[in-house]
Amino acid sequence: MRTATVILAAGKGTRMKSDLPKVVFKLSGKAMINRVIETANQINSEKIIVVVGYKREQVKAEIGNQANIEYAVQEPQMGTGHAVMVCREALKDFEGIVFILYGDVPMLKVHTLQQMQEVHLKEQAACTVLTAVISDAAQYGRIVRNEAGEFLRIVEFKDASPKEHKIKEINTGIYCFNSGSLRESLEELTNDNKQKEYYLTDTLEILRKKGNHIASVILDDFTEATGVNSLEQLEELEKHFINEVEN
Repeated sequence: MRTATVILAAGKGTRMKSDLPKVVFKLSGKAMINRVIETANQINSEKIIVVVGYKREQVKAEIGNQANIEYAVQEPQMGTGHAVMVCREALKDFEGIVFILYGDVPMLKVHTLQQMQEVHLKEQAACTVLTAVISDAAQYGRIVRNEAGEFLRIVEFKDASPKEHKIKEINTGIYCFNSGSLRESLEELTNDNKQKEYYLTDTLEILRKKGNHIASVILDDFTEATGVNSLEQLEELEKHFINEVEN
């Protein structure tokens, strides 16, 4: 199966207290964006599209020249759905599966993505989402299921009802799409929500309502999907990384 990967890396990261683009901050000596690219290469991505925005030339310089990498520019930044929308031209002729990853989520393991791909193909899904069950679901989007346990939709925290806030299964934001399903759902994506942003999460509900199957894989160790939003979080991940290497 042909594989492409989109890596979202356009954000500034204001909580990092620096003018540097967040994704160039280093985790154990290597820029976070380069750790994510390494992972994308290890799942044999023939095409890697890095979505850049803030100080994009600095991000490109950190990555360097690689034959299978191209860039898409997201300006202004109007949500995760919009970030993938700017990749439509790069993906228009691609047939296969498309992973969506993040430049500030550097701990994700190759095995996890391989597991997603296996489930995706076995269940003939239009999209497979990586979820996690955590005691403090905080601001994460919630996975809403029916009584049979089947995926219905993802509701963003800000748009969730009090009942939905009690859900412990959350969306990590990491997906595996059929390329055709991704293109089709992006065409119908709107920004009809409180934030007036294009949510990539809405593409899953669009696909499901058309009768497509949405699969899911539950992550065992949530550290893998932890994003870095502050220097404190980066320091915490560094400890996890060193601990893994030593063990």
